[in-house]
Amino acid sequence: MVVRLMVVRVVVPAVFLAVGLPLVVGATEPSAPTSPGPASASLTGGVSAGAVSVDGVWARASATPGGTGAAGAFLTIHNTGAADRLIAAHAPVSEVVELHTHVHDGGVMRMRPVPAIDIAPGTDTVLKPGGLHVMFIGLKAPLREGERFPLDLTFERAGPLRVEGVVRGPGALGEKP
Repeated sequence: MVVRLMVVRVVVPAVFLAVGLPLVVGATEPSAPTSPGPASASLTGGVSAGAVSVDGVWARASATPGGTGAAGAFLTIHNTGAADRLIAAHAPVSEVVELHTHVHDGGVMRMRPVPAIDIAPGTDTVLKPGGLHVMFIGLKAPLREGERFPLDLTFERAGPLRVEGVVRGPGALGEKP
């Protein structure tokens, strides 16, 4: 637990920059994508498993010149069936991937990891800046605008899905490119 707290203290300033403030983007080579899993598709076509489908996957470009702190990823989950839960995420672009939310704590907006994200039946769940999101912690290389990245999502009922996202500018708020 002590190691975890030390990581949070170092990463928190970079996290807030990655999900909230536009700054200069760093430049290095992107990490190589991995081979597709059981279900995969690009961000434009979406991907589905059972009653769950995912599209509009994107992340913010690294907000600091070194760019290896953290970044947020965002997407829309469509559920046409029974309730489900997003229980895990993985991406080769970072050392750690967590599911996060924003909470108001004493008048300050703070990010907190969550064990799962509930996906209500017959609805869309939008992971967006200022709300639920996927957090990349310990980026292996800066995320540069225009790059693409694989993201593996695991749902409690629907199982694993691989989607592809695109990196938008560091100040992107979710608008379509």
